[in-house]
Amino acid sequence: MTRYHLIVASSAGDLARQVAERMAAAIDLALAQRDRAQIALAGGETPKAAYVHLGQEHLPWNRVDVLLGDERWVDAADPASNARMLQETLLAQGPASQACFHPVPTDRATPAESAIAYGELLSTVCFGRPPRFDLVLLGLGDDGHTASLFPGTAAPTVTDLDVTIGEGKGLPRVTLSAPVLSAARQVIFLVSGAGKQQALRRLLDPQEPSERTPARLVQPDQEVVILADAAAAEGLA
Repeated sequence: MTRYHLIVASSAGDLARQVAERMAAAIDLALAQRDRAQIALAGGETPKAAYVHLGQEHLPWNRVDVLLGDERWVDAADPASNARMLQETLLAQGPASQACFHPVPTDRATPAESAIAYGELLSTVCFGRPPRFDLVLLGLGDDGHTASLFPGTAAPTVTDLDVTIGEGKGLPRVTLSAPVLSAARQVIFLVSGAGKQQALRRLLDPQEPSERTPARLVQPDQEVVILADAAAAEGLA
């Protein structure tokens, strides 16, 4: 059974700092053990501040491969692009601008072709079957989704592919599959806002079905750290 460690931050700034510090520590540990570190990051609005903090950490970023847990199937310049968000935060300036970023190739003719191309890219960057990231940072949707594993869609059920197609909020997406997310050496969930209270309770509930809350499909060997703000964690800690 997956073990969760819930940490409640005192403020938005504290949440961003704690997430950045834990991510930096995971990268530092990986680089002490191996030549390179591979991390998969979440998109959306919530992690932006954490990425700005992380980008200023003095690490050997030239030995870090940065990938995305999922991406909307949009042009890289589109405001909805997670790749664009990373370029404007983590990778914008400072030490982390030296990292090797591997965006999802959304310039293919179809989402399916982009998923295949990202899977091929993943196999060259991350070793293992399934590929094993040193760190995966995930968000949690108010409907219980994580990455682009949305309830009621086919993506959460995919176990024979490293990368698959997701569909959420009217956009096709490319997403890592649950087995790849679960293979990570460390998984951190970042959860913010009162609208996430119910989803967070469901994630922590051992009786909760993954069909309703696909985030429960992420089941690494190690303890999962959940960093949340007070609004999301109200009544839980």
